[in-house]
Amino acid sequence: MTDCRHTFDWMGPSNDLHDEQFGHVVELASIDDADRFDAVLVGEPFDRAVIGRTGASEGPAALRQHLAGTKTHHFDAGPVGSVADLGDVTLGDSDPDEQSVADLQARVRTVAERVHDTDAFPVFLGGDNSMTYPNAAPLLDDGSLGVINFDAHLDVREVREDRGPTSGTPYRQLYDEGLDAYACVGARHFETSTDYAEYVRERGGEVVTAEEVGDDEVEAIDRALDAMEDVDRLYVSVDLDVLDASAAPGVSAPTPGGVSSRELFRMLRLAGAEDRLAGFEVVECAPALESGTANLTATAGARAVAHLLSARPSGESSDATDGHSSAGGRR
Repeated sequence: MTDCRHTFDWMGPSNDLHDEQFGHVVELASIDDADRFDAVLVGEPFDRAVIGRTGASEGPAALRQHLAGTKTHHFDAGPVGSVADLGDVTLGDSDPDEQSVADLQARVRTVAERVHDTDAFPVFLGGDNSMTYPNAAPLLDDGSLGVINFDAHLDVREVREDRGPTSGTPYRQLYDEGLDAYACVGARHFETSTDYAEYVRERGGEVVTAEEVGDDEVEAIDRALDAMEDVDRLYVSVDLDVLDASAAPGVSAPTPGGVSSRELFRMLRLAGAEDRLAGFEVVECAPALESGTANLTATAGARAVAHLLSARPSGESSDATDGHSSAGGRR
């Protein structure tokens, strides 16, 4: 039994010899070899817990496909390199039809613990938002943790006995295990019930609306980072429904009034430059829910990965942070 299975052959589709794409630089590796790389990708093709429309189980494959064709060069940071793909989390020897969401979260958490124990920076490719809990929970075992959640919703629903965990419960589950700080960036009006908004406020959480991002995305991410001031480590989650429905129609719950892809990418670069950042994920990419052939959602998700990785320290370029510093003075 293995923890992960490789499901994608990385190839750069460009026929220009001067082009370097992620498909040219991403290598296949196992968790045991992860220490050789700056960052590693882990796929989680599961959407059993989704509250809305299913389809996010196809997310990891679509994100890989569109990342493979993305060029590695960032104008400020230079090329992204030293990335490995560890494959998709497997269900082990259990019958998939007999796996509850709680069982699946336990399986993913076991794999995530091993990945977090390596020296590589983990990037989890979802999958539905229920995977956030097992992806981030291992970080609670060693010091304080804060999460910045780019999302249209506050996913702090209660875990009901008659249903178990869902895509709407991950941050309630993390709070129950001792999450120290939480900030939601891009929250949409009329998408979250008052009880859940008050639950976050009572625990000192920060909520930055999509309107406020539109006013000034740098100030918006500054507010989220300020809310993380006292924690030892950070985890960043992108639910692609944070984007306006026109930019990401292939999600479980697309709605108007979201942030633009450009705003999201800039905020991710500023968050990615934080020395305390210990993990990143992109969830709720459901390509089958997008009509037409533009593949906007998977393209935006792949670019989100590229932008955040461009801000991470590497052997070749570690000081370019879009004119901002992780030690302060982000404006």
